[in-house]
Amino acid sequence: MGQSQTAFQLLLDIDQRCRSLAAGLPLQETRQQGWSGIGFRMGERFYVAPMGEVDEILHEPRYAAMPGVKPWVRGIANLRGRLLPIIDLQAFFGHEQSPLRKQRRVLVIDHQDVFVGLLVDEVLGMQHFSERSLMPESADDSGPDMAPYILGRFLREQAWRVFSPRSLVQSPGFMDVAL
Repeated sequence: MGQSQTAFQLLLDIDQRCRSLAAGLPLQETRQQGWSGIGFRMGERFYVAPMGEVDEILHEPRYAAMPGVKPWVRGIANLRGRLLPIIDLQAFFGHEQSPLRKQRRVLVIDHQDVFVGLLVDEVLGMQHFSERSLMPESADDSGPDMAPYILGRFLREQAWRVFSPRSLVQSPGFMDVAL
């Protein structure tokens, strides 16, 4: 111990000892990529829409009925000076709307010149999942009418189907509202 070391040499020595002792430790698992979306319910099923596909969430607004349109078009609302068609998502897929009016919400979609509100039974807030837990969804699970808009599903207490509003608003059947 007769040699005197500089502060830098001492730090190097400590660093080398720490690295040699840490060599046997397991590697830290890499951080999982997260996936986030807006959770909502239609009937008894739970869905999640990718974050970038929903522009706004509203309480069910007052709207005026429109003549000559399909029954799933509830009407048209005024949202800050813009006309917002209100579409009953349950009725569009051939199901009955839930009678719980208080919990209903409107998911506002504004994508490629389509500005529309999708009426759902309830919005369940942001949902977070690991990207690695995304599983494929079969047409049998979601039904043939919804299958083109389902991107997969996550499992957490129940199945959360990944629903793409952008795919829906781009489909010809959705855009054909006239009787």
